[in-house]
Amino acid sequence: MASTPIAPYDKDHEDPNGPGDARPTALKVIRDQGLDGKLQGKVFFVTGCTNGIGVETARALHATGADVYITGRDTARGEEVAKRIMHDGKPGKVVFIEMHLDSLASVRDAASKFLQLSDTLNCLICNAGVGLHPKARTRDGFEMHFGTNHVGHFALFEALKDTLLRSSSPSYPSRLVMVSSRSHLASSVDLDDFNLETPTYDAHSAYGASKTANIWMANEVERRYGSYHLHATSVHPGAVVSGLSRHVGEDFMKKLFGPPEIAKLIKSAEQAAATTIWAAVGAEWQHRGGKYLADVQEGVPSETCTEGRTGPGYAPHAFDEEKAKRLWELSDEIVRAT
Repeated sequence: MASTPIAPYDKDHEDPNGPGDARPTALKVIRDQGLDGKLQGKVFFVTGCTNGIGVETARALHATGADVYITGRDTARGEEVAKRIMHDGKPGKVVFIEMHLDSLASVRDAASKFLQLSDTLNCLICNAGVGLHPKARTRDGFEMHFGTNHVGHFALFEALKDTLLRSSSPSYPSRLVMVSSRSHLASSVDLDDFNLETPTYDAHSAYGASKTANIWMANEVERRYGSYHLHATSVHPGAVVSGLSRHVGEDFMKKLFGPPEIAKLIKSAEQAAATTIWAAVGAEWQHRGGKYLADVQEGVPSETCTEGRTGPGYAPHAFDEEKAKRLWELSDEIVRAT
C-alpha cells in the first residue's frame, strides 16, 4: 500500500492568492521546525544568491545561526547581500564566493576557496541557474542550460562530496538539495544529444531537460550515498518572477503570468524559498531522500495533481533509474575530461 505523501502545509496551498498569501515563507518553515538560532556550527553552501530565491534561502538559513557560504557572478552585489543578511544579529557568518557555473575552472576555483575556509559542509544547495536562454554554449562548450544548470553543479558536488561525507553522521546526515522546476515536465534528457546539436532549438525544452537532469542527479546521489548518511532531494520552488526570465522579455512574462488564475499562483521570493529550506533542514528529510518536493510537500505523479496549483506533480520520466545512472556516468566522464 502506497504511503501518504508528507504535506505539512497542504491546507495553506488550497486557495492561493498571489505573493504574500497564506502559503509559508522560508523563515516560517525555520520557525515551525524550531530551528531559529539552533544550528550554530553547521555549514551551508548555496549557489546563486545575488537575488530572489537564493537571497531568501540564505537569509532563512542564517536565521538558524549556521555559517552560510553563498555564490554568484557579481562580487559587489554578493558581498552586499552577505552584509545585509548579517544584520539579523545571528552568530553565524555569511561569506560570498564568486562563481560562474558556465565555467568548470571557475566552479573548481570556488570549491577550492570554500575548502580553504571550512573543513565542514552539512548541506549543499544547488539553487543557481539560467532559464529560457537563447541558443549558446558555456565556456567549456556545453549547451548553456545543460552546462550551467547540470554540469556546473555536478562538478561542484564532486569537488565538495568528500567534505559532505566527512561531515555526515547518523545523528545529523549531510544533505544535497537540487533546485529543479515544474518545467522538467516539458522534456526528458536526450543522452545521445545533450548538447542539442540538432538544427532546431527550443529554449523551453532545453531548460526543461536541464531541470530533469537536476532531479536525476538528486535521485542518483541518494542511491549512491544515502547509506553513507548523505541524502538528496530535488525541489520545485513554485511560480515566481525571477532573473531567470530576463531572456524572454517583459511582454512574454505579462502574457505568462497576467491571467488572474495564473497570477494567484505566483509566490514571493520568501515563499518560493520555503520548499528548499524544508528540504535542507526539515526533520522530515533528515534520514531520507530521493524525492521530488514542491509546495512544501512530497511530490506525486503529475496526473494525480489537484487542479489550480503550480503543483507538486512530477513527470513519469523524473524517476527513470536507468537514465539517471547513464546521466551520472556521462557527467562524470565529461567533467573529468574538461
